[in-house]
Amino acid sequence: MVNIKSVKSRLQFWGLGVLLLTLKIYIIYKVGFKIPTDNFLQEFILMINPISSVVLLLGLSLFFSGKTRNIMVIVMSAVATIILYFNLVYYRFFSDFITLPVLFQTNNAKDLSSSVLELMAFRDLFLFVDLLLLTILLVKDKIPTVKKQKVEAFAIVALAFLLFFVNLQIAHKERTELLTRSFDRELLVKNIGILNYHVYDAFIQSQSKTQRVFANGSDMEEIIEYRDELYKEPNEDLFGIAKDKNIIVLSLESIQGFVINETLDGEEITPFLNELIKESYYFDNFYHQTAQGKTSDSEFLLANSLFGRNSGSVFFTHSGNSYNALPEILTKDGYYTSVMHANNKSFWNRDVMYQSLGYDTYFDINSYEVNEENSIGWGLKDKDFFEQSIDLLKSQPEPYFTKFITLTNHFPFELGEEDRLINEFDSNSGTLNRYFPTVRYMDYAVEHFFDRMKEEGMYEDSIFILYGDHYGISQNHNRAMSMFLGKEEITDFDTIQLQRVPMIVHIPGHKKQETMDTVSGQIDLKPTIMHLLGIDSKYDIQFGSDLFSPERDSFAVLRDGSFITDKYVYTKGVCYRKPYGWETSTANCEPYIEKAQQDLGFSDRIIYGDLLRFY
Repeated sequence: MVNIKSVKSRLQFWGLGVLLLTLKIYIIYKVGFKIPTDNFLQEFILMINPISSVVLLLGLSLFFSGKTRNIMVIVMSAVATIILYFNLVYYRFFSDFITLPVLFQTNNAKDLSSSVLELMAFRDLFLFVDLLLLTILLVKDKIPTVKKQKVEAFAIVALAFLLFFVNLQIAHKERTELLTRSFDRELLVKNIGILNYHVYDAFIQSQSKTQRVFANGSDMEEIIEYRDELYKEPNEDLFGIAKDKNIIVLSLESIQGFVINETLDGEEITPFLNELIKESYYFDNFYHQTAQGKTSDSEFLLANSLFGRNSGSVFFTHSGNSYNALPEILTKDGYYTSVMHANNKSFWNRDVMYQSLGYDTYFDINSYEVNEENSIGWGLKDKDFFEQSIDLLKSQPEPYFTKFITLTNHFPFELGEEDRLINEFDSNSGTLNRYFPTVRYMDYAVEHFFDRMKEEGMYEDSIFILYGDHYGISQNHNRAMSMFLGKEEITDFDTIQLQRVPMIVHIPGHKKQETMDTVSGQIDLKPTIMHLLGIDSKYDIQFGSDLFSPERDSFAVLRDGSFITDKYVYTKGVCYRKPYGWETSTANCEPYIEKAQQDLGFSDRIIYGDLLRFY
């Protein structure tokens, strides 16, 4: 006969630990991650989803006896707290949850230190209150020590699995095929809990590792057939217009489309880019398609017309793959290819990945003179970067393809008073407030670069492609963003629209200028550049199409599965009608849902299986 009173006494400290940790996770869901719920069932799932993982994790302490058992309750709670806190800090900037590949991007850790400190807050000490309480009870001997009982420990483990099964069944009533949506991390955390999500993420990552082992050449057949369907004939007037000219690509850090042709306190935020647009082809419905890899994802999209991973950075996880990348293609066509970026060569694993992509040279921080006077935030200020890059450009054989990656307009958007050319915004978000002066400074630096190119006689023989690499302001600043945009709130529809980034093709001496409203994204950069250079991309494995092609579809899919057409926006399972963001029948978006999943799915198969080694 089970002595209920004895069991209750034995599990008293363990039960308190479970209660406190579960309550803490739920509070962080609501206050830290601000996870929304639309009905009572969703809120109920959010409340119960931490329980199974907490019972299992703290249940491991029951395999110990004596005081060690109680110490292990605190240790396991601390482990969960650390996981929770890492996710909280990460979420404050990226509006996303950590994945296993992100944790192994250790080469980035040193450079991220200033950004991480900016994301920490004094209120975070709340996360450790339960650990302090449990420690006090333990030290004061308020909790009895008990002997180990394996039956009891195994029963708790079995209970944890039962609770997870019940949680999963309830969640499936709310969202069918839940565990097939690994790209939607918030949905997973919302339904199965943050600790269970990390276990599931580890399983998904291990699966992707095995795909290369079992891949073979026949896997390419369906992809080639799909590629042929996607191909669009180039614009006859522009095909080859850049042949034998130098190609300058400017990857503009963290700039979003909402600053273009916009003012703050009566001052233009991007006066130079606004003027350049009038003399260029400008794509005002161009979207970044990056995920956790941020700038490295945008580089991958540019080089390959393939999507990055939905978790981590492909620069880290698949740098050893075979690629048919733009730099390699241009090298075979007689171009010298390079990247100029005043950062450590190992950041984002660039020193390894650039070799796989076929770049001839990487001018990293060692190619520049960097000191306290000419650097701030993440390193060399943009104006000095461009100034010092002029001589590096001169050192290259022509024609060349060179990509510049700017730095100053990077979170946490630091800038000295002497470089502020526009006021900060006035809102509750220091991040958004500081964003405008650093965007304005970057605009000024780009103008300086164009002036210097003209002075050196290098302007006329070049073609310039400028694009934003990823968003700068995350959803955590929606309240401040709604103030700037004059909206009552930022909806999911608005969030997608805010993923637009500037895209400019400037051809010196070319008489035609046009703002083109075709919906497009970074996946389209490679075929566009190839066609401008007179290189047919028909037999290249790619998922984008020439931006100038009269046949192209007005369509862009984001890495999380959201997509945009000329009439609709689809995100988080809801279809919206443009331009006002009114909810409409999902049937209007259904013709594009399959295409979006095919684009992402086929691209993933190529990367995970390293399929281009067979092509």
